[in-house]
Amino acid sequence: MAESRYPMMRRRRRRALRLPRLRLRLRLAHGIALATLVAIAAILAFVLLRPAPRIDPVRALHDSRAAYRIGNYSAARNHALAALGAVPASQPTLLLLARSYLKLGDGVAAEGAVSRARALNVPEIRVASLRAQARFLQSDYQGAIDAAAMAPADDVDAVRARARALAMLGDAGTAAALLEHLSARAPRDAAIWADLGRVRLNAGEIAGATAAAAQAARLSPGDPVPLTLQAEIVRTRYGLTAALPWFEAALSRDAYYHPALIEYAATLGEAGRHADMLAATRRALAARPGSPQAFYLQAVLAARAGRLDLAREMLQRAGTTITTLPGAALLGGGLDFVAGRYERTIGSWRPLAADQPMNVVLRRLLGAAMLRSGDPQGALAQLRPIALRDDADAYTLTLVARAFEATGDRVSAARFLDRAASGARGGPAVFASDDSVGVVLAEARDDPSDPNYMLGVIRAQLTAGDAAGAIERARTLVAASPGAPAAQVALGDALSVAGRFPEAAQVYTRAASLTFDEPTMLRLVDAWARANRPREAAAALSLYLQQNPQSLSGQRIRARLQVANGDADDAIETLEGLRRMTGNRDAAVLADLARAYAASDEGPVARTYGRAAYRLMPMNASVCDAYALALAADGDLAGARQLAAKAVALAPTDPAIASHARQIAR
Repeated sequence: MAESRYPMMRRRRRRALRLPRLRLRLRLAHGIALATLVAIAAILAFVLLRPAPRIDPVRALHDSRAAYRIGNYSAARNHALAALGAVPASQPTLLLLARSYLKLGDGVAAEGAVSRARALNVPEIRVASLRAQARFLQSDYQGAIDAAAMAPADDVDAVRARARALAMLGDAGTAAALLEHLSARAPRDAAIWADLGRVRLNAGEIAGATAAAAQAARLSPGDPVPLTLQAEIVRTRYGLTAALPWFEAALSRDAYYHPALIEYAATLGEAGRHADMLAATRRALAARPGSPQAFYLQAVLAARAGRLDLAREMLQRAGTTITTLPGAALLGGGLDFVAGRYERTIGSWRPLAADQPMNVVLRRLLGAAMLRSGDPQGALAQLRPIALRDDADAYTLTLVARAFEATGDRVSAARFLDRAASGARGGPAVFASDDSVGVVLAEARDDPSDPNYMLGVIRAQLTAGDAAGAIERARTLVAASPGAPAAQVALGDALSVAGRFPEAAQVYTRAASLTFDEPTMLRLVDAWARANRPREAAAALSLYLQQNPQSLSGQRIRARLQVANGDADDAIETLEGLRRMTGNRDAAVLADLARAYAASDEGPVARTYGRAAYRLMPMNASVCDAYALALAADGDLAGARQLAAKAVALAPTDPAIASHARQIAR
């Protein structure tokens, strides 16, 4: 009988027979992979080691001129650099390179190109206007004026540089007059109109700036310089969202136009589009490696994301040229404040506060830093004028109380702590003038044409109670500067102080048509509300929020209007968004959430928010009223009646609080 074979044994034999084939296949695969790598290496070596294609300098210069004519200044610069690589001593190419750098806003590189041209014996009279513009871009304004003086008297570019420098030195009137005269001589020169628009914009003459920028864009369609200027004007007049297409139009002509990229990134950030903002800053760094403005914007973005170490690193990369700007100084001081370096914070913020004495937020921050650094008297000097106002916020009042406590004045400390617990006791008012009308008028006589002096006189008159005189003087200022929103706002403020709210609202509307920023929006909405025109107030607020969706003040007002109109669900959505942005320490937001949830019949949630608000401000009538409504919605009528009675006692003349108390008492 033959020996039987087991199946397992047969399978093993078959596998053993296949092993050599498997090894052969592996060797073939390895060989193919090695051959592929060798081929790739050979191709790379060929590409890297072969000589660069020869640049035709004539063709490169032609391409540079063509790109410059159509407004693609980055391409013009690149082609000019390529041409210089082939012919380094080309005078026309160096001059075109300098002009390209000037259009791109790079003054250092532009002056470098001018100096190279001078080294090739180009006469100074030919490059004086270019040097003047380059020095202006480097913030050397007197140097720009001196360089412009070396140019021929009829050199348009030299006059432009001198005018821009004069404007930055504070003589905007002379600068505008020079540019207006130039525009009459050369009415089809878009660069003159763009400079005139820029000077007017910086001087606050928004209507004139709009007209000049529009003329520049008509004369040079597609040019990113006037398009970027128009984008900035649209942002000032109509808001963030409306400006974005203008920046995008400028970048469609020159995708790496650095000035537009920086302003575009800043606008995206303010509109809440942070990922797009980061992408724009990276493009700006690609266009100009080491750009201080791009690093600053990245520092802002990192700080908003809570990555403070990264924010400090980006701000350090930005360098000293950017830290003198108000925004960078404010950010740097804030980072130092969080790190406990209060003396450095004070060093950053004190000059800002001196330049912006009416900036309440900045003075509040500086006062807090001084208090923490052990200087309560300095803190009181910054904070007390704010704390004496009826609309002083709880945080400022608490800081003032702590400062008085540190000086040993416990009576004053207790008084301000009581006010902090009760919150603001009045509406916003004009910031009081420290000088009498006579003193301010004497200062104004030194330069009666300066509108800043007139604004000071109007403020002094309002402080002295002379509303009629302030209105008359403000009307004169508006007649002299109809395109300046500051003049319109001054007239609206004077009318508001006089209680003429319908007229004030009309004036604020004209101001908003020139610049629809947050202060103007707040004035306009308040004036319409006091004029008993809620529909107009809501329309103005809605228009503002369409363009500025990240505005905390605007969202607060929207939420309160939604609660008042019975739109509880919409109010909850708005307020929860605010709470996520501001945290859980804002008693007003928490109280409004309590009202909204109570109106939506969600008693337990309303009670939670009401209790949180009450812990922060137990002596605030509005907070007590909101907590009472929340308790009533949750079924605790006894507690609701007690808090309603307390709210009425704290604000006996408030009709809304009295109405709520009557409803709860039923």
